[in-house]
Amino acid sequence: MTQALYYFVGIGGIGMSSIARYLVEQGYQVAGYDKTPSKITDSLALLGVKITFEEAVSALPKDFTGKNTQVVYTPAIPSNHPQLNYFTAQGNTVMKRAALLGALTQDTFCIAVAGTHGKTTTTAILTHLFSKAGASFTSFVGGLINGSSNMVSTGNQYTLVEADEFDRSFLHLSPQLACITSIDADHLDIYEDKNDIEATYAQFAAKVKAPVVVSEATGLAGVQYGFSTHSDFFIDNIQPKNTGYQFDFHTPEKTHVNCYLNQLGLHNLSNAMAAFILANSAGLATEKLFEGWEDFPGVERRLQVLLHTENRILIDDYAHHPTEINAVYKTLEQAFPQKKKCAVFQPHLFSRTRDFLNEFAVALAQFDRVILLDIYPAREEPIAGITSQALLDCIHNVPAILLAKDALAAHVAGLEEEIIAVMGAGDIGVEVESIKKALEND
Repeated sequence: MTQALYYFVGIGGIGMSSIARYLVEQGYQVAGYDKTPSKITDSLALLGVKITFEEAVSALPKDFTGKNTQVVYTPAIPSNHPQLNYFTAQGNTVMKRAALLGALTQDTFCIAVAGTHGKTTTTAILTHLFSKAGASFTSFVGGLINGSSNMVSTGNQYTLVEADEFDRSFLHLSPQLACITSIDADHLDIYEDKNDIEATYAQFAAKVKAPVVVSEATGLAGVQYGFSTHSDFFIDNIQPKNTGYQFDFHTPEKTHVNCYLNQLGLHNLSNAMAAFILANSAGLATEKLFEGWEDFPGVERRLQVLLHTENRILIDDYAHHPTEINAVYKTLEQAFPQKKKCAVFQPHLFSRTRDFLNEFAVALAQFDRVILLDIYPAREEPIAGITSQALLDCIHNVPAILLAKDALAAHVAGLEEEIIAVMGAGDIGVEVESIKKALEND
């Protein structure tokens, strides 16, 4: 029987590429389409993945045009994509990424990390803890772990999965263990309102075999963690130390004093707790988990410090929701209270900008200066009246400007603010290298 081939429509996406990488490791032939080349598509090409950047059917690799090719697509791909329509009309097996991920993890001991905010970092910490413990696992992460990848595999005893609420994707999973880091209004192009979001998270929680690990802030029933003594697991006596925190960690069994996490941000302490509880529930040795907290390498574009000199600090972060921008500001204010801070923000999606226009304005106005880029549309068509200029008009009491991307690096280099925080989930991450070079040469 001919071995099935896999073709990914949108292979450069962070979630798509992790599964593609896994299938390559399993010995399958993999190819795919993406709109533009990137570091991710470059890395896949090095593994032998055939990638085209043309959407025409004629651009398909010849070996992948037959009916035995299994096709995987991301919801970010428009429904009129020629290649997708070709495979659908031909009768190929065509599935969303979430469905394939659900199938791949169906018969494994699956540990899922869900939440509006924090799921990528929590999954990455969990992955690092499993690595430290020498466990047999495969992990699919929604971000690139520094010095590693978005897919890590040492075996198949456990599967660690970032459970995405977008498009209700996480309902395809059947986890033995899971956590919910946060529940916030988002993806209102998919959900009716926050009540709809909360109901869907409840559906997800009901699929989990064991009691769900939940942040105390969610208000959900389960194994709670947080900073309150009422939680089952909590942290207190927090002291800044180096580029992280020293603290006491209270579990139902005992108190562990003078623990250390090498990441900035109280939200990362919360993420680290969630990862610890999941790993510990899976039976991993406690001492290895504490070691993992101390040397976690971090995740690209999650409070990533790209430049740190006496006069300049450049931070790159994936923040694309007001809550996440608030977390970035709070972290920087705690770590560098005397330094002036500039936010460089690329809004992501017209619908999200519309739904949280005032909240974005308030969050950004905490900074000493704001630079906006045009909205990154991703899968969406423009919405009348929803532009970065409309957001700019709502930002008061701080200097704010709308810039083109090609003018960004030179403009930032001439600013007086010591801290530059680059934020957004679109292609703004591509710009940070030129900003870094401009700051270094300033």
